[in-house]
Amino acid sequence: MTTIANRPEPMLLPEYCKGCGRCIDSCTKGCITLGTEINPLTGLVPVVLDLERCNHCGLCIEACPEPFGLNPEGDEAAFEVIDPAHVSGPRPFDAPIPEPWPDAIVPLPERTTLVVKGTYAAAMGAVLAGCRHVFGYPITPSTEGAELMAKVQPALGGVFVQAVSEVATVNMMYGAGGAGKRCITFTSSPGFSLMLEGVSYLIGAEVPAVFVNIMRGGPGLGNIAPEQADIKLACRGLGHGNTKAIVLAPATPQEMLDLTMLAFELAFNYRNPVVILGDGYLGQMTGQVRLPDHMVVPGIPEWAVWGDHSHRGNLICSIELSEVGLEQHNQALDAKYARMAAAEQRADLHRCDDAEVVLVACNTPAQLAKGAVKELRAKGVKAGLFRPITLWPFPVDAFATLLPAARHVVVVEASSGQLEDELRLALSHADLPLPSLSHVRRQGGMLPSQREIVDHVLAVSNASLERVR
Repeated sequence: MTTIANRPEPMLLPEYCKGCGRCIDSCTKGCITLGTEINPLTGLVPVVLDLERCNHCGLCIEACPEPFGLNPEGDEAAFEVIDPAHVSGPRPFDAPIPEPWPDAIVPLPERTTLVVKGTYAAAMGAVLAGCRHVFGYPITPSTEGAELMAKVQPALGGVFVQAVSEVATVNMMYGAGGAGKRCITFTSSPGFSLMLEGVSYLIGAEVPAVFVNIMRGGPGLGNIAPEQADIKLACRGLGHGNTKAIVLAPATPQEMLDLTMLAFELAFNYRNPVVILGDGYLGQMTGQVRLPDHMVVPGIPEWAVWGDHSHRGNLICSIELSEVGLEQHNQALDAKYARMAAAEQRADLHRCDDAEVVLVACNTPAQLAKGAVKELRAKGVKAGLFRPITLWPFPVDAFATLLPAARHVVVVEASSGQLEDELRLALSHADLPLPSLSHVRRQGGMLPSQREIVDHVLAVSNASLERVR
C-alpha cells in the first residue's frame, strides 16, 4: 500500500512551464504560487513550488497540461538534454569546411557612350555585377527596370519572376540570397513598405540582396511623381528590430549603373541588404552612360546554402529563441554596422574648398543645386554643394571638414525634412556643432527649382550681412 511518506514530491522543470496556473488550482495545501521572474530560456514566467506543506498527492502533476512540466521527483534523468549524436550516432556525412569560390573579373572592350534612362542603367549595372536572379512586382515609376530584366535574363541563363506581390518578392530574394546568388528587385515607395518585414529577415539572417527603390509621392498611394520621402524609411525604418543597411543615393543615370554594381559588392562584403534610393525623375530621365571596363562572374560564398556536399552544414536563419543568444547576435550586428559606418561613407564635394554657403542635396535635387552653385558664384557668393552618396552611413566625416569655413548650410530636398534630419542626427552623434541652417523644400512630386535655391541663398546672405552691419 502506497503511503504519503513514500510518494515522490512533485518536481518542476521551469523551462517547460508556461505559467498557466492549473497546478495552483489543484493544490489543496497552497504549495504553488505564480512566479515573478521570467525564465531566460523561454521568455515565460514559471510557477514557484514551496513543498513544506506538500502531502505528495500528485494532483498538480495530473493537472499540468505540459507532459514535462511537473513530474515526480527522481525522474530528472529522463529530461536531461542529450546531444543527438549520442542518441543517433554520427551524422551520415563528413562535410569539409566549405571554401569560397571567388568571383571572377572579366575585362570588357571599350564601348561607345549610351543614352539610357535611370532604371535601365541600374538594370545594366546589375547584369554587369553578375546578377542573374530578379524578382519583382510592377509599380510606377520603377517598372521599366524590371521589364528590361525580363527581356535579358532568359538570354543570359538567368531568372526573372514576377511575383504575386511585394511580400512574395522579398521572400524569393531571401531564398536566392541564402543560396549565395546575387538578386535584385525594382520597386517604389508603397511596394518597398510592403517588403520591410522581409528586409528585417534578410538583415537578421545576414543575407545579401539589392533593393532599387524609385521614390514617389506619398503618404499612402500618393502619386507617381518624384519625391524623396523614403529617406527616413531606408535610413531609420528597415523593418522591426535592430536593422540597418547601406543606402546609396545616385544623382545621374551613370551613377545608377555604377552604384548598382557597387551595391552588390557591398552586400556580399557585409552579408547585408543594400538599398539604392532614386527619385521618380532619376528613374525615368535619360542620360549619358559609359559602360565599365569589366563585368563580374560571381562565385559561391562559403556561407551559402548551396546544396552541395561541402555546404551541407550551412544554415540561414533569423530566429534566435534564447534571449542571451539574440542579444549576442544583435551585438554582432552592431559591430558590423560600426564597420560599415567607418568604412563606407561616400560624398561628392563640388566647389566646397572655400564655400561659405554649403548646399546639401542628393538625387535629382542635387543637379538643380549644382546649377544654383554656378549661378551664385557668378553673383559673388562663395557657394558649394555637398552631395551625400551614402545617406546611411551619412558622410559626416567629410562634412566636418567644411564647418570651419561655412557660415550657413542650406538643405535642398523634395521632402519635409528627411534629408535634413539625417544631417542633424549625424552631427549630433559625432558631437559636432550644428551650423546656421535653413532649407528649401518641396513635396508631393514637386522639386525645388534652381531659381528657388538661388533666391533663398541670396536672401540668407543679405540677412547675414545686415546682422554684421
